[in-house]
Amino acid sequence: MSLVLVTGASTGLGLATVDALVTAGHDVVLHARSEDRLEDASVLDRVAATAYADLADVMATVDLAHRLDAHGPFDAVIHNAGTMDRALAVPVNVVAPYVLTAVMQPPGRSIVLSSGMHLGGGTDLARGGGYSDSKLWVTALFMALADRRPGTLSHAVDPGWVPTRMGGRGAPDDLVEGHRTQVWLAIADEAGIDPRTGGYWHHHRPRDPHRSAVDPGFQDQVLAHLEDVTSLRLE
Repeated sequence: MSLVLVTGASTGLGLATVDALVTAGHDVVLHARSEDRLEDASVLDRVAATAYADLADVMATVDLAHRLDAHGPFDAVIHNAGTMDRALAVPVNVVAPYVLTAVMQPPGRSIVLSSGMHLGGGTDLARGGGYSDSKLWVTALFMALADRRPGTLSHAVDPGWVPTRMGGRGAPDDLVEGHRTQVWLAIADEAGIDPRTGGYWHHHRPRDPHRSAVDPGFQDQVLAHLEDVTSLRLE
């Protein structure tokens, strides 16, 4: 049995991930922005704990990280929270996973949701960044973590374009396939995961990410930028 944190789990892929993990007998800490955002409140009776915070707020995320550490260390953290809102994309999609990673005790495994749209992202960190940019930057962050934190298995997952609140009802991909890979990476026998760390996955298959995501120079730029905007150093 594993202890797993899932962020942004009030609905959609996050909630489906929580449901799959607790059904399989694992202890799950569910994060959401607030309790009133939960699509299915019955999940509260099934999880080990809940934690609420707005990940767009750096200080609130730092406080969340300290509160979560009271439950840890975690066997796995699934950074599921995300937004397509341009004003919030970088704070929620990139800065928040960095803050949680920098502040919390290192988990055994760390998985972030990327997107196929990261392939269209840009590398100009100074210009703010939209959704595609944020997904490229966070993919680069987790590829960097695979090298810098060998004790934690770090992966990025493209869940596909799925019919969630964010993806829209007309999204063509499969909601079940959309969460199965990150659940598998969180709890599977390590011997069956190849690559062991530093993988970019889509539906259980490793794929090649944007070339900048695996460029050590760009990874260093991302890490330096995130350290600068948060005043937190990743050890």
